[in-house]
Amino acid sequence: MQANGSDVHLEVSDNALLALQGPSMARVLQAGLSDDLAKLSFMNSITTTVFGIPGCRVTRCGYTGGEDGVEISVPVGWAVELAERLLGVPDVWLAGLAARDSLRLEAGLCLYGNDIDETTTPAEAGLMWTLGKRRRTAMDFPGAAVIMAQVKEKPRRKRVGLTSVGPPIRPHMAILGPEGKPVGTVTSGCPSPSLGKNIAMGYVEAAHSQAGTQLTVEVRKRQHPALITKMPFVPTQYYTAK
Repeated sequence: MQANGSDVHLEVSDNALLALQGPSMARVLQAGLSDDLAKLSFMNSITTTVFGIPGCRVTRCGYTGGEDGVEISVPVGWAVELAERLLGVPDVWLAGLAARDSLRLEAGLCLYGNDIDETTTPAEAGLMWTLGKRRRTAMDFPGAAVIMAQVKEKPRRKRVGLTSVGPPIRPHMAILGPEGKPVGTVTSGCPSPSLGKNIAMGYVEAAHSQAGTQLTVEVRKRQHPALITKMPFVPTQYYTAK
């Protein structure tokens, strides 16, 4: 980033990161915040005091699924104390990465290393919204020739959502077409706590990517029905300040 952008400033600091998310987040955090959280929109951040701890950067973002949430960057020496102060609120509970992973999957969000990597393009992953009109016209970004050719000619594979019943769908499982031949691969999958059924993401050949397409997934050498489903699986509740 520094080599390719003269205006890029990378701030490296000895901080820890805490994520607070869920329906009660705004009420819980506002009680210990020195600023008005109602003025902080999704994907924006402020440096403020949180529960008496100064120098915290609060960002209204994160892989919080359908819930409103923040990430709090706190000086590492205060991290444990801030966590304990938050946990002192009855509505706040510890949650592990498995809970966070189910939330981000319900929201149809990609996880790097699973759903996107250096072999994946934005056109294949349904992430062309990350490239603005000016960049597309100027083609001044890495991989522009390949990516813009895919936009024009349509990619051969696409990232899709899947829902199923039976055993959970897991990464690397084969997605099979109507004739039982592989047409794609699962990249993320888990049971959805909100929906009560299995959800997954993966890449399939473009011809099989239409929502409503009935395919099968191979789980432990047995085939189970899987339906191509629009994402997000669960509607998002990202906060936009008015």
